[in-house]
Amino acid sequence: MAKKLQLPVAKIVSRNRFSNIFLFNLRKNRFIRFLVAGGVNTLFGFSVYSICIVDGMALWLALLVGMLSGTVFNFFTTGGYVFRELSLIRFPRFVACYLLVYGINFMLMELISKWISSKILSQAILTLPLALLSYFLMARFVFYQKRIKHDVNYKYVANRISGKDRHKDFQR
Repeated sequence: MAKKLQLPVAKIVSRNRFSNIFLFNLRKNRFIRFLVAGGVNTLFGFSVYSICIVDGMALWLALLVGMLSGTVFNFFTTGGYVFRELSLIRFPRFVACYLLVYGINFMLMELISKWISSKILSQAILTLPLALLSYFLMARFVFYQKRIKHDVNYKYVANRISGKDRHKDFQR
């Protein structure tokens, strides 16, 4: 009986193209992995921040506690899961980027608080733009991969393709 139930379920799961495409993109596409990890990271950091605000901490301290706990947590999810690079040598640059994001976050929170009284709502509004800034900084300055520079003589290649230099190889 168990074998009869497993076969139809396997056929249903294997025929679900959306889940196959999503899982393929999740494995191959770094930005999609960033979005997934960013959701987990945001939930974690926002939860810590919200708990600190509800407990009555000052804004600067709540942001700092949220950022410090989130930085360690995010290094493992962003470095290990998104960029597949968990080298501790990258941690100082990671922290520097987070300090920059923290400073920008604090300045924007001070600015927004003139119009919005809820600190939690203000942080929710800033979450997406700060996440995009964070991705840019992580991809460009922390987990960047050196690109191989190909030194190609394009004029030579074009002439070889068109046949203009066909006999020059045999001239001495």
